[in-house]
Amino acid sequence: MLPAKLSCVAAVLALSLVGCSSTKTDTTANWSPNRIYSEAKDELNSGAYDKAIPLFEKLEGRAAGTPLAQQAQLEKAYAHYKAGDQAQAVATLDRFIKLHPASPALDYALYLKGLVNFNDNLGLFSFIARQDLSERDQKAAKESFEAFKDLVARFPESRYTPDARSRMTYIVNSLAQYEVHVARYYYNRGAYVAAVNRAQTALADYQDVPALEEALFILVRSYDALGMPQLRDDSRRVLEKNYPQSRYLAGRTGDVTRPWWKVW
Repeated sequence: MLPAKLSCVAAVLALSLVGCSSTKTDTTANWSPNRIYSEAKDELNSGAYDKAIPLFEKLEGRAAGTPLAQQAQLEKAYAHYKAGDQAQAVATLDRFIKLHPASPALDYALYLKGLVNFNDNLGLFSFIARQDLSERDQKAAKESFEAFKDLVARFPESRYTPDARSRMTYIVNSLAQYEVHVARYYYNRGAYVAAVNRAQTALADYQDVPALEEALFILVRSYDALGMPQLRDDSRRVLEKNYPQSRYLAGRTGDVTRPWWKVW
């Protein structure tokens, strides 16, 4: 029988051996950078983002200083984006933009950054949830707009620019509708001064967007409720001049409850 002290030493050694034997081996240790990239792309294309991301990270280290490492960064950002990890995707793209300002893929990096913060699902499927388009994270929408704006300004000939312009228009419409949504909220609760302020904000900050028609109508109704006929009539004249076929002028709506973009 072993003495007590020797038994303890043996037990510690045994545990150490177990720990060593359970250490996960790096299956990519002998892989070439090209093989790592190929495997990572396969995982990405199959939707296995949790497997693709660590492979792209390994590739960044193995191929440091090469175009392949830059590509790995962009692919990793895309994988984070598809996995729903917005913060990591943006952080990866910001790092890429800072480290590689002369990269030929910089336009794509800016475009992808805009996409990460752009979410059109609510616009597409809002008819199911009956949720207002403007009830979204306005901070993300503004960040998306700025990324697309940067792309359009710096790379007007980029193949990503036409789509970025379209998304910018969508974002502007959404942000304007957000102000009108708030104005409508205040009006329907009898807070007419607050409704006037938000409607005026929409009119001052945005141009040529559909939401402004309702913003003017809210001004008309709010000034009427406040007993301010001159301002009411002034607002109505502006509404008539800019929207002569307005459904509000035609009396086809009796309340400020329906956003401009809803058709049901």
